[in-house]
Amino acid sequence: MPPRDPKPGLRMKELAAQSGLPKSTLLYYVEQGLLPAPIKTSPNMAYYPPSCLERLARIKTLQTRHRLPLGKIKALLDLQDQGHDISPLIELSQAIFGAEAGPLLERPAFLESTGLTAAQLDGLLAVGMLLPLQEDQFDQQDVAMGSLYANGLARGLTVQDMSFYPRLGRQIVDQEMALRHRLTSHLPISQNAALTLQMVQAARATRGYVIDRLFQKRVAASRDLQDPGQES
Repeated sequence: MPPRDPKPGLRMKELAAQSGLPKSTLLYYVEQGLLPAPIKTSPNMAYYPPSCLERLARIKTLQTRHRLPLGKIKALLDLQDQGHDISPLIELSQAIFGAEAGPLLERPAFLESTGLTAAQLDGLLAVGMLLPLQEDQFDQQDVAMGSLYANGLARGLTVQDMSFYPRLGRQIVDQEMALRHRLTSHLPISQNAALTLQMVQAARATRGYVIDRLFQKRVAASRDLQDPGQES
């Protein structure tokens, strides 16, 4: 009897078992283009390439260690598939998103950790005062800011009182992104990433310097801690 043809890959059950991910997540990754579509040998039989396991490990690393959202991960993997070296882009993303910041909290745990009410959380999310990188998944920076906001709200501030921060912040980021595009869009990937990294570092330093100095100068010119520009 001739030997049976080897399987063309892994069944979904096998892929889930070996990757440690649920079927729903794997199907979502296929839908989003993060994993290749399976090879169907019959209407009820489909196989995934064994290379999917390595790709899933890569996705997990980019998600956890480098804190990248799935959309950014897909873009990086697409470039890698095209033969590009994505290490400069990973370094850039690391600088932008930071290192892994502990476990992510879901909404109930986040509310308990910060002292915010569900209504307050909804309000902060609506105006952009809380900006989790993944929907309803909050990292330690989100927790720190949520606790800070809870203290302010308890003292009589409202969400709308603070909404000028994201409104003006978006204007600053829009200008920064336009400047980056003008200076880097014509460069190859590695040079683009290197210059963007320098611009990210410079932008962070500039934001802190200019806003803090404006505040310091306003306080220095004040009388009895009252802002001369706000006195009646």
